Amino acid sequence: MTARWMLGRARAAVTMAAAVMLAAVGLETGSAPVSADPIVRTGSLLGDATAPDGSKIQGARLLDDRDIQLTVYSAAMDKAFPVDVHRPADTSVPRPTLYLLNGAGGGEDSATWDDNTDIVTSFMADKNVNVIQPIGGAWSYYTDWIKDDPNLGRNKWKTFFTEELPPLIDAALGTNHVNAIAGLSTSGTTVLALPIAKPGLYRAAAAYSGCAQTSDPVGSKFVQVTVDVWGGGDTNNMWGPVGSPQWVANDPYVHAEQLRGLDLYISSGNGLPGPYDTLNGKYALPGVAGLADQMIIGGVIEAGVNYCTHNLAAKLSRLGIPATVNFQPSGTHSWGYWRENFIKSWPVLARGLGV
Repeated sequence: MTARWMLGRARAAVTMAAAVMLAAVGLETGSAPVSADPIVRTGSLLGDATAPDGSKIQGARLLDDRDIQLTVYSAAMDKAFPVDVHRPADTSVPRPTLYLLNGAGGGEDSATWDDNTDIVTSFMADKNVNVIQPIGGAWSYYTDWIKDDPNLGRNKWKTFFTEELPPLIDAALGTNHVNAIAGLSTSGTTVLALPIAKPGLYRAAAAYSGCAQTSDPVGSKFVQVTVDVWGGGDTNNMWGPVGSPQWVANDPYVHAEQLRGLDLYISSGNGLPGPYDTLNGKYALPGVAGLADQMIIGGVIEAGVNYCTHNLAAKLSRLGIPATVNFQPSGTHSWGYWRENFIKSWPVLARGLGV
């Protein structure tokens, strides 16, 4: 994804004072709508919003009868982050959870599912699933960095997604502890790495236009361009010099055997213009310059991730690990294709979530 896509319209950082820090966190509301959802009805989250390591939900704001924004403090990063929650259509019983990750900007920019698609508001409207979208971690690859970075700060996102956030979400929302994860572009790497890092935490994963091969020459260059060039960080602080053990340790392709047992969906285009690459189209960057950016730069990026995705699919096949694979006959690195592939991946995610 290009810097133009990632940086876009800056999304204001959300800071909310702690509402109530007890066994349940009180919701900041105006006039609570009438709802069968026990959180909306009672005005409180459902369980203890503090974890043993000090991570905690320190604030919650009700946006409407389906949407809540939490403020979650990460002990590992010593910082609080907004987390957007979309509640299930029916909350009469505990429901599973889908962690839906945004682009390389971490949801801090306009490269988000909410800003570019109707997936959460429309497609997921009748689904009995909690949808969780963390906001933060721009250019971090959602991994644990070995050093703090002068520009990007402290990044311990693997810890956040595997140890800190899930138990807080489970307690606060009263989930059934069944999880899946999906993401695009750089997060398409993350959603394959996290189930390997914490076996059993996620039962399904969907990666759209991601590159699993972080230690491959092509994949490592993709990481460097994203973090160093577009993000202004330093991958030496992330995993050390290219070729260091951490580049291999965080490579889902190398550790593909550990994806066995997950319900998997992977997809990519081939970089050639397709149905969503049209002048001023709904899912195209605006104007002639925008379309050229999408087709040329987005085409080159998608051709690169297509290489990675083919390699991953081939390795999964050799290992006898089932996966649903969608290699599109065209398509750039852009939102129309990611929206389409989310919908196509839903049966895979739903199977893992048990819905």
